[in-house]
Amino acid sequence: MTMTSTEPRTATATSSTAAAPRSQMDRAATLATVRATARYPVVVVGAGINGAGTFRDLALQGVPCLLIDKGDFGSGTSAAPSRLIHGGLKYLETGEFRLVSESVRERNLLLRNAPHFVHPLHTMVPIYSWFGGLISSAGRFLGLSTAMTDRGAIVIKAGLALYDWYGRRYRTMPKHAMWSRRKALREFPDLDPQVVAGGTYYDAAVTQAERLVFELARDGVSSGAGCHTLNYASAVGVGENGLRIRDEIGGEEFEIAADVVVNAAGPWIDRANAAMGVNDRLIGGTKGSHLVLDNPRLTEQLAGRMVYFGSSDGRICLVYPFFGHALVGSTDIPVDDPDDARCDDTETAYMLAELQSLFPSVPISEDQVVFRYAGVRPLPQSDASDPGLISRDHSIEVSEPSGRRAFPVLSLVGGKWTTFRAFAGETADQVLQRLGRARICETGEHPIGGGAGYPDRERRDRWIDDASRATGLPNERVATLLERYGTLAHDIAAACAAEGDERCLALPEYSRAEIRHLARTEMIGRLADLLFRRTPIALAGQLTLAAIDDVAAEVGQTLGWSAERIASEVDHVIALARDVHGIRL
Repeated sequence: MTMTSTEPRTATATSSTAAAPRSQMDRAATLATVRATARYPVVVVGAGINGAGTFRDLALQGVPCLLIDKGDFGSGTSAAPSRLIHGGLKYLETGEFRLVSESVRERNLLLRNAPHFVHPLHTMVPIYSWFGGLISSAGRFLGLSTAMTDRGAIVIKAGLALYDWYGRRYRTMPKHAMWSRRKALREFPDLDPQVVAGGTYYDAAVTQAERLVFELARDGVSSGAGCHTLNYASAVGVGENGLRIRDEIGGEEFEIAADVVVNAAGPWIDRANAAMGVNDRLIGGTKGSHLVLDNPRLTEQLAGRMVYFGSSDGRICLVYPFFGHALVGSTDIPVDDPDDARCDDTETAYMLAELQSLFPSVPISEDQVVFRYAGVRPLPQSDASDPGLISRDHSIEVSEPSGRRAFPVLSLVGGKWTTFRAFAGETADQVLQRLGRARICETGEHPIGGGAGYPDRERRDRWIDDASRATGLPNERVATLLERYGTLAHDIAAACAAEGDERCLALPEYSRAEIRHLARTEMIGRLADLLFRRTPIALAGQLTLAAIDDVAAEVGQTLGWSAERIASEVDHVIALARDVHGIRL
C-alpha cells in the first residue's frame, strides 16, 4: 500500500498539570524496586497471555514473582491473534476432543470473568454441499494428512451438535441452528449464491486483547504478594547469583536470583532458553496474518456477526466486525525468525481474494486496508507438511538445573489464547509443587481487571449514574470510559474530574487527563505502549500524525521525557505504524 514520507517530528509538552505521585505500576519506580529486591521465588520470562496468566495465578497463591518481557505486555504474539475466544470447532476434525472440551469451558469462563472485553459472537458457516467432507473428515480424525476443501451440511451439523455438547458446562449462549439457503442469503444478501445452507452457533471475541494481558499483570501486582512486573527487560544470561537481566531502555544489566524460572516467551522460547544455557529446540512457529478493512457495505451486512468459512486451499478463514471495520484472517505459514514476521503483500492478496469469493458482489480492494498485523504461533517443533494439522494444545517442557544455572526452567510450549488460564493453572501447580507450597485459591471464577464488578445490562445504567455522581463527569463520558476500561473506569473518571477533562484536540474521544493517568499508572515504557496496547487508538483507525504528537506531549510531560526522547518516540511510532501495520499517516 502507498505510504507518504515525513520528516522527523517533535512533540512539545504543553500541559501544566503538576506531576502526580508514582503508582505501583510506574516503570522507573518498579525498576528500582526490582533491583533492590534481587531475589524472587519465581521469575516469569515473557509477558504475553501465557506469561501474564501464570504470573497472576502464582501471585494469587501468595508467591512473590517477577514478570519480565523484552518488549511491552502483550506486544508479541498475544497482540496478533484472530481475537477469537473460541472452543476450536475445527479441532473436532483432528479428534482433539480434550482440547475442545477445555477450550469451550475456558471460553464460557472468560465471558464471565472478562465481560468488559470478551463478548458473544454470533457465527455463520456457509455450506456449499450436503455430503462434502465425509471422507476427508474421517481421514483427519484418524490422523491422516487429508485436505478439507469442502465441509458439507452433514459434517457441519454433526460438528456443531458435538460442539454444543462440549460447551454445556457454564453455558451462557444459545445452541447452534441450521439455516436454509434462502435464510442465509436473506441475512447476507451479498453472500456467494452457490451456498446451499448455513450453520450458525456462538463463540466469543475479545475486543482489546492487548489490554487484557496488561490487566492480568496488573492483577498480579495488586495481589499484595510482593509481585512486580517489568517491561522492556530481557533475560540475557546466567550470572553468579542468578538470571542476568538487561533494562532495554536504560541499557544497564543486573542479576535476579530465582528458585524457578518459567519461560513463557512464546515463539522466542528457544532464544530465551539459549541465554539460560538450554539449547533444546522446542518451537516450530507459524505466521498468522490479519487485515482490518474499511468497507462499510461489508461491515453493515455482517451486523455484529462472524462468517467462518473454508478457503480454496482448505484453510479456515474468518471475517467479523471490529471497531467499526471488518477484521479478516488468517494465514498459516512456517517462519524461522519471529522478529521478521510481517503481513506481506502476498498474504494480503490471498485474504482479500478469499473474502471476495465469499462476497462476490461487494467491492473489495487493497486500498480499503487500514491496519494489518502478523504474529507467530508458538507451536511445538513438528515435521507436519500441513501447518494446520499441528496441535494447538499446550505442554510444559522442563530443564533441570545444569552447570552455572542453579534454577530449573519450565518452558510453556504451544497453547492458544482461549485456554491461557488453564495452561497457567497447570504451570502454577508444577511451580507450587517445586516450591513446597499449596494452592490457596482457584482462578476459574476470579474476574480479570476491569471485569470485577462489571455491571450486566440491567445494572449498567445504575453503575454509570453512581460513577457520574461520585466523579462529576457526565453520564455519556462515564459510559465511554466503562466500555473502554471496564470498572477500572471509576478511577480514571475520578482522575479526569480532578484534573479537568479537557479533550485532546486530535483525539476528542480522549482527554488529556485520561492520557496522563494511563501514563503514570500503567507501566508505560514507550509511546507505542499507550497508542497500540493500553488503548485501542491505533486498532480503531484513530492514529494520525496529529494524534501521535498530542499524546506524545502528554506522556512525555508526565514521565519527564526530554524533547529529544519525545521526538524519538514519535518517530518510532510513525515507523511502526507505516512499516509494520500499513497505516497511511
